[in-house]
Order: sequence, then structure tokens, then C-alpha cells
Amino acid sequence: MLIWATRALAFLLAVVLGLGYRRVNIPRQVSREGIENGEAVQAYNRISRWPQFGLLRRMILSEIRACEPEGTIVDVGCGPGYLVAAVAKSFPRLHIIGVDISEEMIQQAARNVSSLGLGERVEFRQRDVKQMPFEDNSVDFVVSTLSLHHWSESKESLEEIHRVLKPEGQFLIFDLRRDARQLFYWLLHFAQRFVVPAELRSVNEPTGSARSSYTPAEVEAIILETPFQQYKIKPGFGWMFIWGRKSRW
Repeated sequence: MLIWATRALAFLLAVVLGLGYRRVNIPRQVSREGIENGEAVQAYNRISRWPQFGLLRRMILSEIRACEPEGTIVDVGCGPGYLVAAVAKSFPRLHIIGVDISEEMIQQAARNVSSLGLGERVEFRQRDVKQMPFEDNSVDFVVSTLSLHHWSESKESLEEIHRVLKPEGQFLIFDLRRDARQLFYWLLHFAQRFVVPAELRSVNEPTGSARSSYTPAEVEAIILETPFQQYKIKPGFGWMFIWGRKSRW
């Protein structure tokens, strides 16, 4: 009897894992840009300090390090500024500028970074990604995390990144992928129901972000409509890294 029960459990587990490993195929649901609600800003600020977000930042820092950035780096959609702070600590020679569409988020980011004593090489500016406050060919590196799916006009935003980058400047974008494994969506649904603060559940996070994200193929199609000629998409289990470089001429 025990043998049959064990086999039945193993079979059930195999079925569940098999279903969980399938990629999700759902239409994209457009997300709003920015987090304006003060309570949502504070909730996002709290969860950004959770260990799993720290692991995520270390993964992103590793990808940035591989690009060997120099000069000025801009974090687009910087949120509460924790990646800005991590970059400032890891790359002491860089000048870092955080940009976010939400004024409340910018204020929170400035407070967070100031409390760490990193203010000298860091500044923040409130602006939309489609209208960044920089001159043409003035920025060395642009990074963006979990923000792409919020951009209302992705092509125009990438063209704006191209405009501000210096010749041979680079960008690195980290975001979710809508065609993630089913298991990834199960984990997001669990987190949304039992883990994340109510302020974020009320705006359908984090599953809303996953459903409004792109697939790697969709991202490539968007990049092909921009001036970027050199790019690479690195897909992951439920996420992807998108790297690109502006041509010299």
C-alpha cells in the first residue's frame, strides 16, 4: 500500500511540475505608468528591502559589472533608489542619476540614499522616460529594472534612451517576461495573495506587472524599429535582460 501511495504521489508531483514548466500564453494587458499613490510608494519601499530584492539587485549588479560602465549611469524608473545606492557602493567612480515619473517615489529615493551617506555622487530627477532631462549624447550608461512594462510607448522610450546615450554608450534593462513558466505565475499569485502588502494587492501587483510585460520576441521586434543595431536579449525563467549599445557613428 505504501509503495502504491508513493508512486501515486510521485506521479501527481510529476504532473504538477510538468504543468508548471509550460510557458504561459496570454495577451498583454497594458499597465499604468508610475506609482503615484503615497501608500503604494511606502509599500513598494518596504518590500524593496526584502532579501529577495537584495538578491535581485546582486544579479543586476553582476550584469552591469560585465558591461564595464564608466562615467555617468542613469537608472530609469529608479523607484525607491535601492539599486542606485547599490550601484554607488559597487562603482565608486561612477556618477549616478535616478529618474522616475513619480515625484513621491523620487522624494523617497532621495531620503533612502541620503540616509546612507551617498549623496555626493548621486542625484535624482523627476521625469518621464520619453522626455529625459539630458542633452543629446551625454550619458554613458542607462539601466532600468522592472520598469519597461510600465512604459506607455516602449519604442519612443528606447529612442529617447538612444538619444541621450553617448556614441558606444550602453543600456541594460531587466524586466519580467509575459511568457514565463506557469510555475512562475503560481508563485506570483501566491505572493500577491499572502505576502505583499494590501496597498500593492489593490493595484494588482505583482501579477499585473507580469501580465503587462513583453515576451523576448516582442522586445526584439520593438528594438528593430529603433536606431539600436547592436543588442542582445538574455531570457530567464520568468524574466529577461535586454542589452544594447549605441553605434559609434
